[in-house]
Amino acid sequence: MADTTKLNLDFNKNEDAMKLMLSDLRKISDQVKLGGGKKAIEKHKERGKLTARERIEMLLDKNKPVLEIGELAGYGMYEAEGGCPSGGVVAVIGYVKGRMCIILANDATVKAGAWFPITAKKNLRAQEISIENRLPIIYLVDSAGAFLPLQDEVFPDKENFGRIFYNNSIMSSMGIPQIAAIMGSCVAGGAYLPILSDEALIVEGTGSVFLAGSYLVKSAVGENVDNETLGGATTHCEISGVTDYKMKNDEECIKTIRNLVDKFGKPETAGFSREASVAPHVSAESVYGIIPEDITKQYDMLDLLKSIVDNSEIEEYKEEYGKSIICGYARIDGWAVGIVANQRKVMKSKKGEIQMGGVIYNDSADKAARFIMNCNQKKIPLVFFQDVTGFMVGSRSEHAGIIKDGAKMVNAVSNSVVPKFTIVVGNSYGAGNYAMCGKAYGPRLIFAYPTSRIAVMGGAQAAKTLLQIQVSALKAKGEVIDPEKEQKLLSEITNKYSQTLDPKYAAARLWTDGIIDPAFTRTALSMGIEAANHAPITQKFNVGVIQT
Repeated sequence: MADTTKLNLDFNKNEDAMKLMLSDLRKISDQVKLGGGKKAIEKHKERGKLTARERIEMLLDKNKPVLEIGELAGYGMYEAEGGCPSGGVVAVIGYVKGRMCIILANDATVKAGAWFPITAKKNLRAQEISIENRLPIIYLVDSAGAFLPLQDEVFPDKENFGRIFYNNSIMSSMGIPQIAAIMGSCVAGGAYLPILSDEALIVEGTGSVFLAGSYLVKSAVGENVDNETLGGATTHCEISGVTDYKMKNDEECIKTIRNLVDKFGKPETAGFSREASVAPHVSAESVYGIIPEDITKQYDMLDLLKSIVDNSEIEEYKEEYGKSIICGYARIDGWAVGIVANQRKVMKSKKGEIQMGGVIYNDSADKAARFIMNCNQKKIPLVFFQDVTGFMVGSRSEHAGIIKDGAKMVNAVSNSVVPKFTIVVGNSYGAGNYAMCGKAYGPRLIFAYPTSRIAVMGGAQAAKTLLQIQVSALKAKGEVIDPEKEQKLLSEITNKYSQTLDPKYAAARLWTDGIIDPAFTRTALSMGIEAANHAPITQKFNVGVIQT
């Protein structure tokens, strides 16, 4: 009875903590969605324009799920420059006339839609999703170009502004439909984006596109000309022929885009298995009480998985072997998936050996590598649920070849040709992040829960390590470090390091595609697999050279 009471108390405590985290997240989301703020929105509307989010809402089919990418991009960054909410651009996966598409809309209320470094990174991420999944992409352009004070971080590198136009060209050769609507400024190098798209629309009175605006033209060649004559809708639809459709306003422009998408031919598919969706026996909200408020505590990952998979059924692979990783087949909203998840509870093997949860042991790594190969053989998408503190260390593991077994798992993840999806539930530390398909390993989508932490190592371990380094350096300079000063240093280091562990820190830098409500996991994964099904698998799975 006492154990049951404690379990109920823990569940309620976890549930309350999760609801509080989600409430705080919604407040941040509401603020981010205001873009440049209420005054900037008022000025934007005075020009007869809809906001970026209003444009997207009007473009998308009603009563269909929407998956936003990078909502918290730029959060807490560029504060000296006034901030860059959502990276100054809104990106979503949604449905237009029943067709799944990526939509990218510049938010002109944020520094007139100017491009910060994170803006370029987010645009490239959206194009990456489009390329990997062969999804049509729609650009709603309203941007003043590069943010000049940070131009050195926006312009010249491979992952900067220019790579977007490179992608435009590659996507065109791949046959990925691209539609661009010029609904505001489109200047300088940014002018190439809509014109490298398949079709370009432009709104009268507000839309303009040119390589140089009237002031620069005056200073460069001495010509006096206004922006509308230089590159407005009439100029480009009637004289230059640069754009294809002249629209009276935002509403007509969006209606025309929907009509264009409606005529697209049906895409090829990868042929992933899907049956009728069956709801889990466990409610989605029950996950709130499963995940501990303190992520160092143990819990049963199977309880979480059963709130996500169809009929709460998982066919476990090697159930009694390598117990610190759960591998198994299931369905999510009807889609067949292979699940690789870190088990977080303490386990005992048949030999009586104790294995800590969240740690990858030799047998677990070997089991996961074999399972990943099986899923590639059978053309089954992979879903990773991360709550991993890393690989097991110590002489026993090293003598057993933990590096080799870990390398086999990393190799299998790296060479997978089936689509991969990652949910960061809790810890995501060190090489465990890599082996469990962190951002560097090409997941089609990667989302995090509010309880997630991404870093080289946990906060306590990292702080102690950094403290030792700092104390040694100070002592080398002849400084005396008493216990009180050492404790103060530890506190400062811990606080600073902990800030980088916050999931909002990761989401701001697009290490994840966003922080989601755990109850939304089924929808997010189902949409991700549906998107991936648009891209037939053409590569053959091969792990290359790896020691056995």
